[in-house]
Amino acid sequence: MPNPARSRGRKVNASQALALLLSFLLVAGIGGLLTAGLVLPGVAVANGVTNASATAFDEVPSGLERRTLPQKSEILAADGTLLATFYHQNRVVVPLAEIAPIMQKAVVAVEDRRFYEHAGVDPQGMLRAAVATVVNDDPQGASTLTQQYVKNVFVDAAQGADTEEERARLTREAQESKGLPGIARKLREAKIAITLEKSMSKDEILENYLNIAAFGASVYGVESAAQYYFGIPASQLNYLQAATIAGITQSPSKWDPVGPAEQSDEARLARYENSKTRRDRVLRDMNRDGYITDEELAAGVATPVQDTLNVHPLRLGCMTAGDAVPGSGFFCDYVTKVIANDPAFGESASERTNKLYQGGLTITTTLVPGEQAIADAEVKNGVPVDDPSGVGSAIVAVEPGTGKITAMAQNRTYSARQEQTERETSVNYNTSYQYGGSAGFPPGSTFKPFTLLEWLKQGHALQETVNGTRLSYNQNEFTAPCVGRQSGPFNFGNSENGRAINQTVIDATKNSVNSAYVAMAQQLDLCNIMQGAADLGVTKAGDPNKVDAQGNPLGGVPFNPYPAVVLGTDSTSPLQMAAAYATFAANGTYCKPIAITSVTTAAGEELPVPSADCRAEAIAPKYASAMNFALSNVWTGTGKDIAKPPFPAAGKTGTTSKNEYNWFVGYTPLRATAVWVGFPGAMHSMGGEVINGKRYTRGPYGSSIAGPTWSRFMTQALANVDNPGFSDAGDREVFGERLSVPSVVGRSESDARGALERAGFRVSVAGEQVQSPYPAGTVAQQSASTATRGASITLTLSNGQPPAPEPGTPGDGGPGGGQGGRPGGPGNNGQGNGGNPNP
Repeated sequence: MPNPARSRGRKVNASQALALLLSFLLVAGIGGLLTAGLVLPGVAVANGVTNASATAFDEVPSGLERRTLPQKSEILAADGTLLATFYHQNRVVVPLAEIAPIMQKAVVAVEDRRFYEHAGVDPQGMLRAAVATVVNDDPQGASTLTQQYVKNVFVDAAQGADTEEERARLTREAQESKGLPGIARKLREAKIAITLEKSMSKDEILENYLNIAAFGASVYGVESAAQYYFGIPASQLNYLQAATIAGITQSPSKWDPVGPAEQSDEARLARYENSKTRRDRVLRDMNRDGYITDEELAAGVATPVQDTLNVHPLRLGCMTAGDAVPGSGFFCDYVTKVIANDPAFGESASERTNKLYQGGLTITTTLVPGEQAIADAEVKNGVPVDDPSGVGSAIVAVEPGTGKITAMAQNRTYSARQEQTERETSVNYNTSYQYGGSAGFPPGSTFKPFTLLEWLKQGHALQETVNGTRLSYNQNEFTAPCVGRQSGPFNFGNSENGRAINQTVIDATKNSVNSAYVAMAQQLDLCNIMQGAADLGVTKAGDPNKVDAQGNPLGGVPFNPYPAVVLGTDSTSPLQMAAAYATFAANGTYCKPIAITSVTTAAGEELPVPSADCRAEAIAPKYASAMNFALSNVWTGTGKDIAKPPFPAAGKTGTTSKNEYNWFVGYTPLRATAVWVGFPGAMHSMGGEVINGKRYTRGPYGSSIAGPTWSRFMTQALANVDNPGFSDAGDREVFGERLSVPSVVGRSESDARGALERAGFRVSVAGEQVQSPYPAGTVAQQSASTATRGASITLTLSNGQPPAPEPGTPGDGGPGGGQGGRPGGPGNNGQGNGGNPNP
């Protein structure tokens, strides 16, 4: 970037600078400042100063390139609560009209009493300071407010350099005060000040100075100073407050009345006394110039500085957010990561970060303080921060239909320090690697709904019966065209007393039966299952720039289409899961989770923010209603021990294979919330651990800690609002498409099986044969004449013994008679008397 601190052509050396300055002061005393600025080269030559010096003066820059002043940015909760402030310089720029006149007078009185009389420099003061600087090596201040403003512009410009070394060098040059280099700086400032006074009014210069100057160790501009020291805007400052602030700018670290928080009581009292000494000097200058009365002066010097202060500590960074809203540091950090990652805030990461720390932004977020406080309390009630087990837990809530993140908490203390205590971290367990440093966690059975969704999309129904008896497959029995056919054994087990039997899909869902869900996946395309989840935002949560052993990216891509992944073995984040389940709650509308609703610049300009990109019918509403119906049964299945909220709700428990991680993801039409529990550092079983005072000899499961945490949060968060129910599921999605079942009575078992399977049904054979006029081994009865697609039709074979005719019954029901059994209806899942009983 162009640097205003750089002159063009040859540099002015120290001797030349002194000669030029003395000539400048001589001419200024005779003919005035403007004359000095215009005729100095000629005078210098006439007085014996070398031609080189005259040329050098021409090369001293006379223009001033000013960049937009850095201003602090603020992150606010949805209700306007200040969560955190970010800045390189804590500054709020205000116009002169919003700065109390007494504040303006105080600065003029102590820094430049002839400000409204001179033309940019004070010749007498400069000569006195120059002599003291060169002869006694004692830097003296003689700069006018205009020159001080010029100096501050150069100091500020140095902060825009590309490297730390360059910033340090330019800052030293801008602040040099000793010897001949100090004189060279004064000469440069003087020439620019003269030029500046011809293009800016006195009030414009004063306004710019009051906004750029430092008024404390980390306070810039009078508005920030007024807010920090006294908790009021600069427009409301009284004469005592104005004198305190005006006195600071000469040496901000020395005269700051507050100082560092960690200072001793003795150091604090000494600081108060030093500040009072400086403030009283300003009061006397104000009295001298007629700005305050003798009575005001007497009252002022009798008042201790500390009695006037009302310090408002700065909420610098996310580590202070929790002081405003409990546990909000992790959400605050997530917001900063959104800004750092999203092109809406700049083309490069450095540009985005600079916008946060220097852009004067007001960032309004989606965080609801009341919900956040409940989430923080309940996740820590589930597993306390200091629990000896070290188990972690996280909770995040999303609003269906908008994607707004309303709460985000975990049982850790947010800390961005390099050195952290055992329960401090900056890693956000709720988010993916890019947005919080976590690689995510395997979701276990909370991933099953994505198989259920694909099941429905392919025309299957909730009341279809699947063969849940198998616990072993070969991978080549599964379809995954996006990766090609796999091979090798796939063995697994059921958890939480899941029964390996034939069962309906809705029973398999509420009881979370692995064997039934693997059987469902075996009839589907695994690639479609994983892509369907990705379409709802559920992807791998790891570092997208790294790959696994098979060369697959660790983050930002769909889960691997392998049979085991159907049971939730790849890793994702609680936030992604909550947003996906919110799609079911929103009748099929998927919204990316968002944390920011508006960003406004200091000038009031609205900036674009990341969009939720809500997609209506990301899944068809009929499938969403069916999902809601199925998942609403969790309270009579694996979630039977969880306190059901007093309003319609649905959800799914999740437990990984060896109880390493537990989940509960649940929702209503108003909120979708995910809770995760586990060791954050590695996959380590929680079995046998004592967690929050309870030893888990079995489990823990998703219903042990995660589910109750979810229930406590949701019950409180939605206690005072109307909670609507879900739309009714359609018969087609619940019971399936009813088809005519081919009659196979009298046919061989193999022929009957082939005919039924070609028609889209599954076949089972009853264990006992019955009397029948049909030959032995042929079909004597079938369980239904109509059934849903994919339903299981039970065949009963003949033993070859004709039944005895019943008295008074004409005929014997021989060939050509009706089908054995009765058609199954919705009440018995499409099965007749010969069907298997419901599990």
